[in-house]
Parts: sequence; structure tokens; C-alpha cells
Amino acid sequence: MRGGFQAGYLGGQLLVAMPGLQDPRFARSVICLCAHSADGAMGIVLNKPLDNLSFEELLKQLEVSPAPPQRQIRLMAGGPVEGGRGFVLHTTDWSSEGSLQVTGDLALTASVDILKAIAGGGGPRLGLLALGYAGWGPGQLEDEIHRNSWLNVPADESLLFNEPPDDKWRRALAKLRVDPLLLSGVAGHA
Repeated sequence: MRGGFQAGYLGGQLLVAMPGLQDPRFARSVICLCAHSADGAMGIVLNKPLDNLSFEELLKQLEVSPAPPQRQIRLMAGGPVEGGRGFVLHTTDWSSEGSLQVTGDLALTASVDILKAIAGGGGPRLGLLALGYAGWGPGQLEDEIHRNSWLNVPADESLLFNEPPDDKWRRALAKLRVDPLLLSGVAGHA
């Protein structure tokens, strides 16, 4: 699956769960769509913090030094698929051979090299570490959007990296100038 912008696809956009989306894995979630094509879609949930694990504890488990790390990054539950696999969503001022270019300003890296760089005080300017990801098969995301489960909004650094996780959903809707109290969970046709 290729990342980035492709005609007719939403790579690099944020998916914002509609209030009617009741699946507890995705209710009130904001997802950065890292890849979207005819083959399916893959994204990282941005607003479900991992409270039971710190960056330093993760580095110790992976035997990455230095300990304590010279820098910290936020840890998120990135989605229900492959919860033991780590992905760093980050700015493109750092990349490795295995990095997936999501947009001109955003990349996704799944190698331990990025964790070593961050622990050592380097790495990308901004990033977050997600365990797991959200995935959709061919046509599945399009069907969910058509059923009024998701809105999409352009990504920006603030929503991706700076907003507190608890505020991201409301802020993403506000970027669309949408009041969640006025949204209906029912799709209609004019």
C-alpha cells in the first residue's frame, strides 16, 4: 500500500469518528490515515493514550539505550490490529530506508532505528509512538464513510502532535466548524 496523496483517496487526512459510531475501539477517535488505495486503508489512532506503559519502559523492554532516554514521545494505542507492533508517526525531518512517506511533511516508521535516535536525543522534531494500527480491507472504509461513520479533515501539526489526546476529537470537529451536538448518526439523501 502506498501512502500520501492519491486522486480519490484520503491518505494524509484525519478521520474523525461521528458521534453515532458506537464501536468502543473507535468511538470519538481521530485517526491519521497513513495509506489509502484501492487495496484498503491503514491509519493510526491519535487520541487513545497508552496509560499502562511509558516510553522509558518500552525502551527497556526493547533493550534500547540510553536509559533514561534523552527525549520522550507520547505513546498511543494505534488501533486494534497488531497491538504488539510499534509505529512512529513523525515529521519528515528524519527518515530511514523503511519510512513510509504519508505526505510531504509526515512519515511513518516501524523500525527500532527511530526509537534509538529519539532515545539518544535526535530523531524527528515531532512524533508519537503507536502500538497497533487501524486497518480496512478494499472498499471497507469507503462503505463506512458512506454510512456516515467518519468525517475527514486535513491534518495539521497541532492535531497530530500537540493537542492533548482528550481534546483532539472536539478540536478536529471544530476545524470543520462542526458542533458534535448537532450531528446526526443517520445518513440522508436530498
